[in-house]
Amino acid sequence: MWFERLARDIGALGQEDGTTLERALDQMSRAAALDVPGCSAALVVVWREVGAPDGSARHVVTDYGASHADLSAAFEHQYTSDQGPTVEAVREMRQVRVGDILRESHRWPRYTSMAVQCGDRSSVTLPSPMPGEDDDRVITFGVHSGRADAFGEDVVAPLTVLLAEHAAVSLHSAGRQADAARETAHMRRAMSARTVIDQAKGIIMHARGCDADTAFTALREVAQRNRKRVVDVARDLVEENTGPQPRTRRAGTDGR
Repeated sequence: MWFERLARDIGALGQEDGTTLERALDQMSRAAALDVPGCSAALVVVWREVGAPDGSARHVVTDYGASHADLSAAFEHQYTSDQGPTVEAVREMRQVRVGDILRESHRWPRYTSMAVQCGDRSSVTLPSPMPGEDDDRVITFGVHSGRADAFGEDVVAPLTVLLAEHAAVSLHSAGRQADAARETAHMRRAMSARTVIDQAKGIIMHARGCDADTAFTALREVAQRNRKRVVDVARDLVEENTGPQPRTRRAGTDGR
């Protein structure tokens, strides 16, 4: 069945190695546009609630994926005008269904014309909180069509609810993987920087006969004078001393 296949594919996105949130959103929207009956385009948006100076709160977009460029344009118009099914779904945290935007132009008068131009005649949009106690994000999952009354309430809407749940779990997993990858990369950079700084300190200690603290102070002074990072100064010094033709005078050892 198409729904079982699509739900399985969406759920698998968060398990793939190297899947970023942006890539998962794009793949999710394209898969829905291809497989959901009556759907010609799909939109998946990740929101976060932020507080305003007056004490009120609003949802801002952190990322989104649209299967087609026209739907991207339509959504950006919704976001800037604060009118449309997607912004209403996240604002009111409920399902928003549009049978025909032309019959319902009174709902979002600033969006109707743009929706018609972009082929967004009918849609079903559902919000779903991202799992996790500390995760304040919300995902909206929307299926859209250029035809009026493209989605039957008794078939597509219940299925879309489950799709939204699968999408939320998948994106949460993808986000955790991305966070872990960033942390690993940061640790690798930090370890690399520490290694090269230790090497540079060793070179200075050998040349000056000083201790490690004094050597690091020399590195820092050179970095400050040249408006460079300590690690960059250390890397230059190590490269000078490990190249094919080492110099006699070393940066950081002669006061430069």
